[in-house]
Amino acid sequence: MIANFLKKLVGDKNLKDQKEYNPFVKATNEVYPQIQSLSDEGLRDKTKSFIAKIEEEKAPLEAALKKLKESAEDFKVSVQDKIEIFEKIEKLEKEIDQQIEISLKEILPDAFSVVKETASRWSANGKLTVKATDFDRELSAQKDGITIEGDEAIWHNEWTAAGTPVQWNMTHYDVQLMGAAVLHKGNIAEMQTGEGKTLVATLPVYLNALAKKGTHVVTVNDYLAKRDSEWMGPLYQFHGLSVDCIDKHRPNSAERRAAYMADITFGTNNEFGFDYLRDNMAGSVEDLVQRKHHFAIVDEVDSVLIDDARTPLIISGPTPKGDEHEFHVLKPRIERVVQAQKEYIQQCLVEAKKKLTVINESSNDKAKDKKDLEEGGIALLRAFRGLPKNRPLIKYLSEPGIKVNLQKTENFYMQEQGKHMKKIDAELFFTIDEKNNSIQLTDKGIDLVSGNEERDFFIMPDIGAEIAKLEKDNSNKEELVEKKDTLIREYSIKSERIHSINQLLKAYTLFEKEVEYVVMDGKVKIVDESTGRILDGRRYSDGLHQAIEAKEDVTVEAATQTYATVTLQNYFRMYHKLSGMTGTAETEAKEFWDIYELDVVVVPTNKPVVRKDEDDWVFKTAREKYNAVTDEVEKLVSEGRPVLVGTTTVEISELVSRLLQMKKVKHQVLNAKYHQKEAEIVANAGLAGAVTIATNMAGRGTDIKLGDGVKQSGGLAIIGTERHDSRRVDRQLRGRAGRQGDPGSSRFFVSLEDDLMRKFGSERIAKLMDRMGLKEGEVISAGLVSKSIGNAQKKVEENNFGVRKRLLEYDDVMNSQRKAIYKKRKNALFGDRLDIDVDNMYYDLCDNTVFKNENSNYQDFEMDLIRVLGIQSPVTAKEFATVAKLELVEMVYERTRAKYERKCERIAEKGMPQIKHVYETMSEKYKNIVFPLSDGKREMRLIVNLEEAYTSEGKNITKAFEKNVILSKIDEEWKEHLREMDDLRSAVNNASYEQKDPLVIYKLESYELFRNMLGRLNEEVVELLMKLDIPEQQEVESTNKEDKQSNYGGSKSNNNSQTQIPSGREGFDEAIRNSAPQQEKKQPVFAAPKVNRNEIVKISNGRETKEMKYKKATSLLESGTWRIIK
Repeated sequence: MIANFLKKLVGDKNLKDQKEYNPFVKATNEVYPQIQSLSDEGLRDKTKSFIAKIEEEKAPLEAALKKLKESAEDFKVSVQDKIEIFEKIEKLEKEIDQQIEISLKEILPDAFSVVKETASRWSANGKLTVKATDFDRELSAQKDGITIEGDEAIWHNEWTAAGTPVQWNMTHYDVQLMGAAVLHKGNIAEMQTGEGKTLVATLPVYLNALAKKGTHVVTVNDYLAKRDSEWMGPLYQFHGLSVDCIDKHRPNSAERRAAYMADITFGTNNEFGFDYLRDNMAGSVEDLVQRKHHFAIVDEVDSVLIDDARTPLIISGPTPKGDEHEFHVLKPRIERVVQAQKEYIQQCLVEAKKKLTVINESSNDKAKDKKDLEEGGIALLRAFRGLPKNRPLIKYLSEPGIKVNLQKTENFYMQEQGKHMKKIDAELFFTIDEKNNSIQLTDKGIDLVSGNEERDFFIMPDIGAEIAKLEKDNSNKEELVEKKDTLIREYSIKSERIHSINQLLKAYTLFEKEVEYVVMDGKVKIVDESTGRILDGRRYSDGLHQAIEAKEDVTVEAATQTYATVTLQNYFRMYHKLSGMTGTAETEAKEFWDIYELDVVVVPTNKPVVRKDEDDWVFKTAREKYNAVTDEVEKLVSEGRPVLVGTTTVEISELVSRLLQMKKVKHQVLNAKYHQKEAEIVANAGLAGAVTIATNMAGRGTDIKLGDGVKQSGGLAIIGTERHDSRRVDRQLRGRAGRQGDPGSSRFFVSLEDDLMRKFGSERIAKLMDRMGLKEGEVISAGLVSKSIGNAQKKVEENNFGVRKRLLEYDDVMNSQRKAIYKKRKNALFGDRLDIDVDNMYYDLCDNTVFKNENSNYQDFEMDLIRVLGIQSPVTAKEFATVAKLELVEMVYERTRAKYERKCERIAEKGMPQIKHVYETMSEKYKNIVFPLSDGKREMRLIVNLEEAYTSEGKNITKAFEKNVILSKIDEEWKEHLREMDDLRSAVNNASYEQKDPLVIYKLESYELFRNMLGRLNEEVVELLMKLDIPEQQEVESTNKEDKQSNYGGSKSNNNSQTQIPSGREGFDEAIRNSAPQQEKKQPVFAAPKVNRNEIVKISNGRETKEMKYKKATSLLESGTWRIIK
């Protein structure tokens, strides 16, 4: 009622959106008859005219940009003039993007009509015949679907996509034209399942690809990326646009670079993000693969930008002492604590059951009843705070009045910011906050963990108070420093120990095998909670993965450190224009707008949805619910309807599978263990009587098409075994039925023992169940209950949004630093703005040196200048005391720059005779020339392009020198800085104990860390630039070796006493290799011997062995992970 009133008051957003985008549909339909009148050749020629128009309209700007870039490359241009030139370049690049958008808007109706007519002719005529071009001939040799007959190229409507023959039979509807306009304008198009989102994307993809700036189509998995690139590719290729898929090629390869240079590039979200990180670890310009982030369309945008965005992309590599950990040492202590907690919780539960009988059977003694109710509530709350996932507890909470009593008791003790909750927690060994996924040891738990050790063995010292205490002692300076070092070392050891304990506790109490993770091939693998897919290569951060490995008794892999990281939010926000499409985005519209500034536009369906969405069926216990699910499946199969059973976890999907096997109902299972069979299982899911059990979002991106006779039977039936935490995941499951006006139905089966109902179910539902006095097996089905469940889901969504926003707030701090350092790195790699960065480094270091010695004496100041900058003081001792500091900075800077420029000229003069000789006599033989540089103690070998050195009269030696030094030091310092930031992220969590906001502390401390890192970077770079020189007795070599050293390597130790300058690359190559997607391991096929149903067999999965009757072993053998060994 309120919603309808607000719509009348402020207007219906959906109607407003349709009003905004319908003019695009109308304009396209007006132009379409003209496009229809064109021949096949004329249709194709339109693309050339579109490209020519865009090029012509931005030509003046491109010409001005080219001229500015040429000016910036001139060695004679001063640094100050270069700064002004690059400011103009950045402004022009933005103006070019704006001009492109204007041009694209003008040609949109014609471009959409061209794509629509191409699809229509393929569908109606089966082929398109045009004059053969070189591009046609090249493609016909690589793929099917194109035949060359003389001078003609025939593009057939049948070809192969993802190894499967496909036939084009699709034409764009008007609603799809609206969706395409939404995508082109950089928003999210919400379109129901089966409405042809993949086809919709062809319109804006084609339109934006005409600008030749790169259009990216982002998918949730590599199967869809490869399939869509081959399925939709011919539509673009017919018009002369190049198409490729990054997931088909190795990272950092020439083939992947070519894929990014294509007009249209398909790929998975992870690979796009990882390529960005790899590019910022690249050793030379030739190793880069990506170009400007111009336009991207994200398929299943909610899955990519919300679900996957919870976990940042991390490229990690080896860390010193990474194989040292305490998990195995601490594991027995944690097992002891967890066991003690389980025993105590059991006692609490027994006491609660005994005391709370008063809820349903009150005595005549009101005072005793009140006392029992209070004590029973306390015991129940302790059980809940101690082990909320305890199954007997979950079952007990479903009994009448029990959950209401728990909520009342909890509300009482949570008053005044929970200060009374300490009375409850005092008797526990640890407390669990399941909503926030956190765990906390109590004093009692610390005592038990400590065992025979002193109690402070696991207690953090108050380092601030301890240091203040030390400074009050009258110790001499050396003793004070030694005591401080001891205190800090002890703090570090205890911090790591406590962190390990917390992670082990989480592993044992919050992370369940077959739910959050599975163990396969002796490794712990994460299962995506939304899609049910195994996230190969992903590891829980912060030592949690190692803790789970210790718990499961598999090899605990060495700890790694971060070498490069970015969140998907910050990666996709780099695009000039971003859009997305999905069937379920409306419920997350606020998050899309707050984080990405993407508006969610609901596109109407082509045909009305006739699927019947039934009210939820709510049961008291999970056992009753699953019995009802199997009964419903049997009933639907008998009616000849296909059934899709949606589950939230792998464990539940296998439980339902076992129950259906007992009833002899044939079915297929699709979860993390069988995701290789996804396409095959989904293809058969719409046949009459087919039963498919799948995690809620498995098979996403593929349609379930109904078989013969299914529409007459009522269509696909959706059964949800549990409400997901997020409403859009439930909507996604419902949307599997009722595509394109097909009939269908959906219903969710819920119990009070489900995670959502336990954690966020309201008091209203619990009271309603109590009032109705439901008996075992009875069910509630009412709109009021479904609405209450929806409200519970909203609470979870708000909580999850908070978690993701918090993650983004932390990464925003990193992002500003990442942008700054990656910009410096890119400038060094390309060399175009290198002299500006070098000049800034000199000035910053001169400024820092002067102000650092503001209160020092003249001798200290002069020594600093000699040590760091290698110059004599520009002022006398008397002038040092009187001259203004800013003026002194300028004087120091001028003298430093003058000395450096003289040295650069000297290097060019020394090197030029050899350069001239080699170029004029051996240039056809050698491409590069090697120069040694040394300060008498350290040596560096530079590889310089011979031709550039000759034409620049040796000036590019300096540029190669600066590039090599800066890249080396940036990578060395950035790697160390990321390690410090990882440590800081772990440490700031302790700030909450001091009633401080960890994020505020993180921002302040990270700023200081970054400032210090830049200070070290400037000092180290300038010191090397000032001191390294060409030795008098140098040996210049000629080589064809590429300049790959400019990233981290290139420093080389000789046979003398000189040492190699640290390269900064240690571990980077290994980290880049580890970031590549893992090849899917094929499961071996075993031939099982023929046995009788009741014969005892021995089976094994490689880790454990079981003996049982063959009929019981069947389900395990069918999973593919077990086999008969005897």
